[in-house]
Amino acid sequence: MSSKTQEYDDDAAPPVAVADTGDTGEGGKIKMIVQLVKKCLGVKDIASMRMSLPASLLEPVPNLEYSHSLDRPDLFAAINDSEDQFERMLALLRFYFAKDLKFVHGKVCKPYNSVLGEHFRAHWDVIPLSHPEELIERPSLQHERHSSSASVQSGSYKSTLSVNTTDSDSVKPGQPPSTAPTSPEPRFSSDNNGPSRIRVVYLTEQVSHHPPVSAYYASCPARQIEMQGIDQISAKVSGTTLRIQAGQYNQGIYVRINGGPGEGELYHITHPVASVNGILRGNFYLTMCESTVVSCTNDRPSPKQGGFPRFRAIVEYKEESWLGRAHFLIEGVIFVVHEGETEHEAWTKVKQVPQNRVAAVLDGSWKGHIRWKRVGALSYPHTTSSSASSPNPSHVQLPKPSIPSAAASRADVTSTAEGWQTLIDVGELHVVPKEVRPIDNQHPFESRRLWKTVTDNLLNKEYSDATKEKVAIEQKQRDDAAERKKKGVEFIPVFFEKGLDNGYSELTAEGRKAVEDEMAESSPFCIEGGIGKTT
Repeated sequence: MSSKTQEYDDDAAPPVAVADTGDTGEGGKIKMIVQLVKKCLGVKDIASMRMSLPASLLEPVPNLEYSHSLDRPDLFAAINDSEDQFERMLALLRFYFAKDLKFVHGKVCKPYNSVLGEHFRAHWDVIPLSHPEELIERPSLQHERHSSSASVQSGSYKSTLSVNTTDSDSVKPGQPPSTAPTSPEPRFSSDNNGPSRIRVVYLTEQVSHHPPVSAYYASCPARQIEMQGIDQISAKVSGTTLRIQAGQYNQGIYVRINGGPGEGELYHITHPVASVNGILRGNFYLTMCESTVVSCTNDRPSPKQGGFPRFRAIVEYKEESWLGRAHFLIEGVIFVVHEGETEHEAWTKVKQVPQNRVAAVLDGSWKGHIRWKRVGALSYPHTTSSSASSPNPSHVQLPKPSIPSAAASRADVTSTAEGWQTLIDVGELHVVPKEVRPIDNQHPFESRRLWKTVTDNLLNKEYSDATKEKVAIEQKQRDDAAERKKKGVEFIPVFFEKGLDNGYSELTAEGRKAVEDEMAESSPFCIEGGIGKTT
């Protein structure tokens, strides 16, 4: 799949299946999971296997809806708020740590496999953050202060937007939190006397089935910022864990600023490696390892926008011990990069960064509180590091922070709390619910409409009927693929261009129209710029 989407010849072959034990309790699920693990031993990439699971093992949520990275769209919109490029890097890191709160609060689950051509779109109307402290001081009440109605609560997720829960599709008591994004379609209470909100829109489409690949795009026009990328994972059983990493075409997340203070900046966020643990006990939990690197380039550098030097960040996930409970610890560093340099491209660990490049350090738990601290003067505007006159700076071991021994860190901090500031506390944040058009207004291949019968049956615990509906959708996909192959017709994505080699796909004319239509969806809120208002 070098520059175009491929369909593999095994579409007509029977998928690897796991027999349904008929036992929908936890014991029955564990038995089916053990069967699945045995079938996956030695498989190089489980994500590319053609596999058909009983519906009882799935969560009632489509993959394209579940896998988006906008659990806090307000933090995405805030990336371009500051005039200072260092502050924009901090804002980018806040967005990064909060983008997948579903993995912080929710359980590990398996959504539906996407079918070729399936697509999903949604939007959020969020109140802009006036300053970072607004999120830090009252993280879960940031939106509620402007609303008079009660907030919806779903499992361990509490909404930060108030909604009217009288809708028949609202979350039922005791419903798993992972089903919350799918079953309810909340309607927000009118509050036009409150502050203006800004709209964030999201569009994604499954552009390949074998291997499973989707392209996505998000935008906040009011803040002149957009996000693009390719979603593809590679998974392999390693011992008693499932190791998940980015697939061949998944090069990370790209955040582009098209105007305002950071005009021309392109942030590239790489993905760490995740492990699903507790498989044989049926008690799944997620751990992370290796590193995330955040780079920033600017195709329109100017003194006003910062020019050089630029900032780069490394977030290193600490290896978990085989004994005892997981700590979910991270440490990180923000450092400067000068024009023409390339040596920093090989740095993926905190200890590899020379001390005279360091502008700030951070540490904490990716499931809880994360703090940061300035180091020297490099985080302030118009300062440069001594590396310009020292071409081969040596790394100096930095003192360790006063945090638990399991978090052993090389960050440049002292044993006191002096100078530390809160970056974010993800343990106090909650998922902002999305707005999705009613199913009757959706295209037949939009996720919620496509999987509606499966979702309804799962929510009603009609697992046999859910499996039948699921198999029918999967068989229809195989039949369509066989027909295209017979006619010599290539599948062409509707909303995204075919190329995947850049790490993202550009929107087609239909894709741009879908984004514009989502921007024009009516809203009971006062939307900044006049878009999306009710008539």
